[in-house]
Amino acid sequence: MSVVKSMHSLTPITALGGSEPRVETIGGVTCREVPEVALASVTARLKHEGQTKTALKKAVGLTAPDVGLVASKTLTIFWMGPDQWMVEAPFDSHEDLAAQLKALTKDHASVAEQTDAWTRFDVSGENVLNVMELLCNLNTRQMAVDAVSRSSIHHLGCFVRHISADHFGIYGPRASAGSLHHAIITAMSSAR
Repeated sequence: MSVVKSMHSLTPITALGGSEPRVETIGGVTCREVPEVALASVTARLKHEGQTKTALKKAVGLTAPDVGLVASKTLTIFWMGPDQWMVEAPFDSHEDLAAQLKALTKDHASVAEQTDAWTRFDVSGENVLNVMELLCNLNTRQMAVDAVSRSSIHHLGCFVRHISADHFGIYGPRASAGSLHHAIITAMSSAR
């Protein structure tokens, strides 16, 4: 009887199933899949809100943002709900982001790995506001830069982040990346 040894040769894929991020431009607006980020959620435990915010400031170098706001340097942190934030970092340098945050927050917060639960698409270009109006029910024309809000897009609970004047980040469930991408591309095609 011979024993066959097998070597697993695993190759990472993007949320849309590719080896490279998908990038599409229609009518002056570009949709780019953004797989090179690590994500972790941090939720302060009852009566530990202050300690959690202190730990986040140490970890991220920024004060945990208030309702609907984003703070960004090397890492980005945005508000998700009462005493709850999403932290985003470059994947190459923070593959273990959740473990790093848990070590800093100790028992003051619940930290959950979110890299494989959420995906991000960046939508940018001169007509991006027309696309965003078709895509979600947020008033993106009045949305300040460095603001974030939760919205339903194509029946999916998503976060919409205003990154710069003509640039939005859309965070949606990774398991529904294909549906979210389809909704974005459809809005881009309709807005031109």
